[in-house]
Amino acid sequence: MIFGTLALDAADGAILAHTQRLPGRVLKKGSVLDAAALADLRAAGVDSVIAARLEAGDLGENACAERLGDALLAPLLHRSRAGTGRVNLLAETAGLLRIDAAKIDRLNSVDYALTVATLPDYTPVTPRDMVATIKVIPFAVPAALLERVEALAREGGPAFTLHPFRPLKAGLVLTELPGLKESINENTITATQARVAGLTGSLLPPLRCPHAEAPIAAALERLMAAGADILMVAGASAVVDRCDVGPAGIVRAGGEIRHFGMPVDPGNLICVGRIGARPALVLPGCARSPRANGIDWVLQRLYAGLDVGGPEVMRMGVGGLLKETDARPLPRAKAPPPESPRPSRIAAVVLAAGRSSRMAPHNKLLLPDRTGKPMIARVVDNVLSSAARPVLVVVGHRSDAVREALGGRPVQYVEAPDHADGLSASLRAGIGAVPEAASAAVVCLGDMPLVTGRMLDRLIGTYDPDEGRLIVVPTHRGKQGNPILWDRRFFPEIRGISGDIGARPLLARHQEHLAEVDIDQDAVLRDFDTVDSLASLPAHLRPADLPG
Repeated sequence: MIFGTLALDAADGAILAHTQRLPGRVLKKGSVLDAAALADLRAAGVDSVIAARLEAGDLGENACAERLGDALLAPLLHRSRAGTGRVNLLAETAGLLRIDAAKIDRLNSVDYALTVATLPDYTPVTPRDMVATIKVIPFAVPAALLERVEALAREGGPAFTLHPFRPLKAGLVLTELPGLKESINENTITATQARVAGLTGSLLPPLRCPHAEAPIAAALERLMAAGADILMVAGASAVVDRCDVGPAGIVRAGGEIRHFGMPVDPGNLICVGRIGARPALVLPGCARSPRANGIDWVLQRLYAGLDVGGPEVMRMGVGGLLKETDARPLPRAKAPPPESPRPSRIAAVVLAAGRSSRMAPHNKLLLPDRTGKPMIARVVDNVLSSAARPVLVVVGHRSDAVREALGGRPVQYVEAPDHADGLSASLRAGIGAVPEAASAAVVCLGDMPLVTGRMLDRLIGTYDPDEGRLIVVPTHRGKQGNPILWDRRFFPEIRGISGDIGARPLLARHQEHLAEVDIDQDAVLRDFDTVDSLASLPAHLRPADLPG
């Protein structure tokens, strides 16, 4: 690949290295310069560009990324399409991810041009979680280099193994001593149930018994008879030895103790055993809390079908410090929790102030579908099912009726007093009300009831200021749609828009910050603002009597 400054006469077919803003057009970084682009550059007075030209044997960044992604694919993983030299590997099911770190290191050591970044080893994932990203650094790579890395990726076993979580039934024994507060056991049940459910399992009704060997053994036998696949004992007093009453109860029920203690804090005082093929655990006291501790690591592996015995537990020390050290002015017990980067908070702005003039005298937002739910209620419910918070509903025309249609839904209302001036007035009001704590806002139209919360979450998940993805637009078959997510830095420009238009004209002005998310349904292209369009809604979402 040749990279540098090229005269326009020598730039036909070259790859543009930096975005060029021209009158009426933006040429994005990575664009292939064709005759039309070169003509526009000349017309703008540009006589040279910084660009890359492929040489014989070179492969473009996207083709390289896709081929390396294919070489790294493993069962239960799939890859995204390439864009800007990047391909992501995604999980297809919930499970525990294993990484061959040595293989990834070997791949990354071949050449700077080809990189693979992964989640940590033993990371629990859910469907569609990104497990790795492949990034080709330059615009092109020699085919011979790619072939070398592909061969390494396919050599030996896979770099990634996803062990699916199994829907195992868990049994819990709660021991009791005089003076034990009921709230302690309730907290234990709640935390354990949440852990098990998060691993696709279920918790059998917990059993209570005195804090003694024989009752614990009897309770374990009852849980096995009820079909428990994993057994847990939560003692009224923490287990302090492998011969304590909890471990002794496991042995008395016909089991064995495989290991006591673990190099994970919190979670040191755990006992790992088994009764036949069933794992049997005596939980550390910290298991009563929902915060991350050693029991999470053990349960994740067991639900993924991985063995957990002495050798496995003793290798958990690296990364096993799950709470802060006492290297603070205050003792650890009194020290404040460690600060961590706050995730981006994304607000939602739902525009519901218009006059619905194209459907007059009817208000499209208030028309009930065949289930009796008005369109605006359907839209707001979809938004509330996403991660966006707070949800701001901009009202104006028939404000009281819109509020009534939304009932007691947890939204904040924003009045647009000049809503009659057009869409921009509602948009200005909504963006102006986004709280300072929100780093961005996704602008939703009140007449797009087919846009789901999952689609909104995909936009939110793509937003990344550190990567320059500051505007996120959904697309379907190459056509841009709605809703659009805007970083806060664009709010002043949005508030400067006037007339009956939205913020879409700003997209051409900020192409370098734009990220597109391909949606496999046309919901992001379909608004319903005419009687004819209502007839194209799915049957259950159409008004019972279409207005005429």
